[in-house]
Amino acid sequence: MKKVLFLMLFVSTTILAQETVTDSTKNWTRKGVFTFLANQSSFSNWQAGGQNNFAGNIGINYDFNYKNGDWQWDNKWIVAYGLTKIKGADTQKTDDRIELNSLLGKKASGNWYYSAFLNFKTQMDTGLDPATQTTKISHFFSPAYFQFGPGMLWKKSDNLKVNIAPATSKLIVVHSHFTELAPSFGVEMGETTRYELGAALNGYYKFKLMENVSVENILNLYSNYLEEAENVDIDYQLNIVMKINKYLTSNFAFQTIYDDNAFRGFQTKQIIGLGVNYIF
Repeated sequence: MKKVLFLMLFVSTTILAQETVTDSTKNWTRKGVFTFLANQSSFSNWQAGGQNNFAGNIGINYDFNYKNGDWQWDNKWIVAYGLTKIKGADTQKTDDRIELNSLLGKKASGNWYYSAFLNFKTQMDTGLDPATQTTKISHFFSPAYFQFGPGMLWKKSDNLKVNIAPATSKLIVVHSHFTELAPSFGVEMGETTRYELGAALNGYYKFKLMENVSVENILNLYSNYLEEAENVDIDYQLNIVMKINKYLTSNFAFQTIYDDNAFRGFQTKQIIGLGVNYIF
């Protein structure tokens, strides 16, 4: 008698190392979140087909914010890394990100603030050309993106804010060996940096869709005045967390990016997880 064994394990373990610390003057607050997401599929004699595979993602979000009178300074570190392994194939990277967002505001009137912002993005590990999976196209700090500039911030709450920066500088840095033969991430052949001047709009909105369901939206837009201003760079993220009970949640994350310096089209990524939570 043939034995048909089908095992599909989808484990998403989200460890929320959540800490809120306020100093003696009650000006600083800090909060950290650590996330581990893993999924596995295993097949034996499964006639419909399928490949054994395993994938894992880790993520760290750390907020450290300052408030004192008319001044507000919001800072967030984001670190994410993921790998997937399919039987018979090499291990591939599914996520790789280091990002810092810093936003300083001085109250002007009502919900409006004079502002200055800094955004830094890079990666930790080597990236391979999706077409060949052998040619290296990126690695740590290559590319690295910097955006900074003055503007105006509209902030109704920590969960709803929009920053408009009409004079934003953008710097792209790559290693010289990526531009020896051709341009890379918008940096010209033989160069290691690219400077742009444009306008940036950054929006954040988080709300409760219903009891135990939260929805987070993050939108970043950028237009380069110096070249093809009509080609607006887009980075949109959607995160939905559905709390099942004290220990279980279901998570959905979606991200789409349009940056014609890197790829002429939309890049998309989505992750769905059902997990066990530990909060401390």
